[in-house]
Amino acid sequence: VPLQASGGGSVQAGGSLKLSCAATGTVFNIIGMSWFRQAPGKERELVASITNSGSTNYGDSVKGRFTISRDNAKNTLYLQMSSLKPEDTGVYYCVFGRLLSPDGASTNYWGQGTLVTVSS
Repeated sequence: VPLQASGGGSVQAGGSLKLSCAATGTVFNIIGMSWFRQAPGKERELVASITNSGSTNYGDSVKGRFTISRDNAKNTLYLQMSSLKPEDTGVYYCVFGRLLSPDGASTNYWGQGTLVTVSS
């Protein structure tokens, strides 16, 4: 399932950005959706995740500043980022989990990444 992420860019500290990630084809059985990020020289980390029912989870460093949401009808994932800090700089990746079978087997699809740069 090709995923198209958009919304990245350059912003000053304290600013806001909204990322979007849409499946470019018809997809079924999408379950959890997530945003990961990878800063230069660091490992990839979970930013936020959202279940099919709307339950959310956030990394400690973004709690209270970022909001994850999804539009199931459009198979689109969002990440509203506010009060951005230079340490939020990195490539942001969206991930869609898809249920493959009734026994719980699933797989993850990754977007190509969108760059967010926050300057001080």
